[in-house]
Amino acid sequence: MLHYTIVFLVVAIIAAILGFSGIAGASAGIAKICFFIFLVLFVVSLVTGKKVG
Repeated sequence: MLHYTIVFLVVAIIAAILGFSGIAGASAGIAKICFFIFLVLFVVSLVTGKKVG
């Protein structure tokens, strides 16, 4: 999950540098969503002591 976040973040940065603001905004939004899902799953796995996902 964290891998996808990093990939979308890199795509957003490259798109922003090239001037594709729509693609950059969408990629940054997807990266945020993936990151928050990763954080929730990480906290759940810490609390329960089990591997989630």
